[in-house]
Amino acid sequence: MYLCTMSIFEDKGVNTTSIESLGEFGLIDHLTNGITTKNSSTVKGIGDDAAVIDMGDKYQLVSTDLLVEGVHFDLSYMPLKHLGYKAVAINVSDICAMNGDAKQITLGLALSNRYTVEALEELYDGIKLACEHYGVDLVGGDTTSSTSGLMISVTVLGEVDKNKITYRSGAKINDLVVCTGDLGAAYLGLQILNREKEMFKENPTIQPDLTGNDYVLRRQLKPEAAIKYTRILKELDIVPTSMIDISDGLSSEALHLSKSSEVGITLHEDKIPVDYTAMNLANEFNMNPIFCALSGGEDYELLFTIRQEHYEKLKKDPDFTIVGFVTDKSEGNNFIANDGSSHPLTAQGWDAMKNN
Repeated sequence: MYLCTMSIFEDKGVNTTSIESLGEFGLIDHLTNGITTKNSSTVKGIGDDAAVIDMGDKYQLVSTDLLVEGVHFDLSYMPLKHLGYKAVAINVSDICAMNGDAKQITLGLALSNRYTVEALEELYDGIKLACEHYGVDLVGGDTTSSTSGLMISVTVLGEVDKNKITYRSGAKINDLVVCTGDLGAAYLGLQILNREKEMFKENPTIQPDLTGNDYVLRRQLKPEAAIKYTRILKELDIVPTSMIDISDGLSSEALHLSKSSEVGITLHEDKIPVDYTAMNLANEFNMNPIFCALSGGEDYELLFTIRQEHYEKLKKDPDFTIVGFVTDKSEGNNFIANDGSSHPLTAQGWDAMKNN
């Protein structure tokens, strides 16, 4: 038997492409190009917040997220209980983005020998708390060792009525673009945590000063899936024409809807909801709060489109904000600044494959 000993990571004069040059979504597009589904029960595969499986009366929804220590979280300031809760919440968020209800999760853990049983109990306390809060069952998983810290993989199973499912595709010209809650707070919470971490590294005797920042810290450390908003939409008998959760910043998600729906999207600066606490903190960091909303990420709110006839149902609810409208694809994606000037909408959100 011939064994190839040349490492795939060695440069032997062969032209190679760096992963960073493609970015996370470019890499996914590259690797999944040409993949087709073969089973008639597979309604939707790669390319949305969750896969869609035909289970008869309803659709089953399936989504997986991976959290890696040093990439997605920093244990110097992330409590393990919060981490466990967050790992579940961000997966439930994907099911919300399909207008569905999360039902079960499976959990995969890879951990190094520096973790104690007590540490893992704390992680599981957060996982169990989130499962209780969202009404989902932990039904299985896998645990193995790791040489590079902690890795958490959660797969969530959900369901949705066939006439209620919402994809990233489906937005139509003249639809209204709506987002839930407020944006940018999670990103600013991360700025505070990183600032205090650096100050502690310089002088370990300094205690972190987190006074008055409870809201933005909670948005970063313990985000919530937007289940209350999908319930409101169902109560109002509104089925969005397209929807996505806001994990990578408003601009990135708007571009995903635009691409999947083959339309243009225009966002208005003066309509983007930013909490006053986040607004003040952005000024403290000499940052534009609208930039934080557009490009910060990890808000886990919902961005969706609705027909104009549904406007009257939502206009009095402060948790829903009309941030723009859908245009013809030929008009492109645009951002209207407060001074009335128009600029191309670009994605500058967090990318796990790049140095952010």
